[in-house]
Amino acid sequence: MSSKVTGSITVTMEGSNKSTTLPLLGGTLGPQVADIRKLYGELGIFTYDPGYGATASCESTITYIDGDEGVLLYRGYPIEQLAEKSTFLEVAYLLLNGELPTKAQYAEFDTGVTRHTMLHEQLRRFFDGFRRDAHPMAVMCGVVGAMAAFYHDNLNINDPEQRRIAAFRLIAKVPTIAAWAYKYSIGQPFMYPRNDLGYAENFLYMLNAVPAEPWVNNPILSRAMDRILILHADHEQNASTSTVRLAGSTGANPFACIAAGIAALWGPAHGGANEAVLKMLAEIGKPENIPAFIREVKDKNSHTKLMGFGHRVYKNFDPRAKIMKETCHEVLAELGIKNEPLLDMAMEMERIALSDDYFISRKLYPNVDFYSGIILKAMGIPTQMFTVLFAVARTVGWVSQWKELIEDPSQRIGRPRQIYTGPAARDFVPMDRRG
Repeated sequence: MSSKVTGSITVTMEGSNKSTTLPLLGGTLGPQVADIRKLYGELGIFTYDPGYGATASCESTITYIDGDEGVLLYRGYPIEQLAEKSTFLEVAYLLLNGELPTKAQYAEFDTGVTRHTMLHEQLRRFFDGFRRDAHPMAVMCGVVGAMAAFYHDNLNINDPEQRRIAAFRLIAKVPTIAAWAYKYSIGQPFMYPRNDLGYAENFLYMLNAVPAEPWVNNPILSRAMDRILILHADHEQNASTSTVRLAGSTGANPFACIAAGIAALWGPAHGGANEAVLKMLAEIGKPENIPAFIREVKDKNSHTKLMGFGHRVYKNFDPRAKIMKETCHEVLAELGIKNEPLLDMAMEMERIALSDDYFISRKLYPNVDFYSGIILKAMGIPTQMFTVLFAVARTVGWVSQWKELIEDPSQRIGRPRQIYTGPAARDFVPMDRRG
């Protein structure tokens, strides 16, 4: 469904006779949007919006967020329903194709992903080129980008069938790359994917199994991982998704575009937030130090940052956090974890945030990063792998957004404008005349 003209606004330049009428566009949900495309041509002015917080860069039918009401929809389906009733692969099909699959469609999709999980054997050599202490996200950027050199038979982005195969390859192979990046960092043998396991189970197997002993699946942990993947699968036009779309607008191949998304996700303000939560808790040290830390957070003159609370988009409770909180307590109960300092502090921070007027009045509720960090820590996954897991989940959203971009005839190469504040035109001065 495309946007429709719902009205118009007139823009008049003060002190001149210039004015223009801009159409107002409306989507299925959300506020109206002023179409400013002819603003420069008719008035000679641009808009200024650092961070693009008030600018729509595209039309999309994939994800909708209402931050004030705490709503997140994938193709119209509430995230709460999908997390409770669906699986990650079913959600992946939904994001890619627009509708939930029939049994036959799901079986075909499941088989397509399963049969693409193995990597080209020569890609193993790439891992040997990295230092053992390299951050796994650095490895992810390099290896995912290198996939274009190994799967160059399907790089024609204008061919729907080649786009479909590229989507299968990315969704299926990124978990293998992520698991191998982890295994490489700890010196353990790579575990090849197994076709008899589900998506989340297979990922946990490749992360945790070793050849010396059998690996036993824990359904509670596998379901927790599946929910983590669902909750992080897409989130509208965030920094990494916008990066994927910007790279895709140039005609770059899908592997390069996803590698660009991984690079953007690496930032601590984006995908690294759950890693930052654990770092914050480690710096606090002990539960009895929390009150002093909270006082520093409340101090306007302090630079102490509170990680894992509140959200730039959600002005209410993050709907993903509600689900993640339930999952968190399920995992902790299943593992029987007691007297783990970081987890004890996390639970105390949660208690304070849900009862302290400072947090409540500012709507600084624990967000999805807070709870996902606790879950992953409890499952024994090291903090440097947290953002990697985020990348595994978000790959399907990136691919869906990239696919939508390529299939949208109105899209052009991305080219933001600027306000230039440097020197005006000036003449070159020879070096011997410079003071």
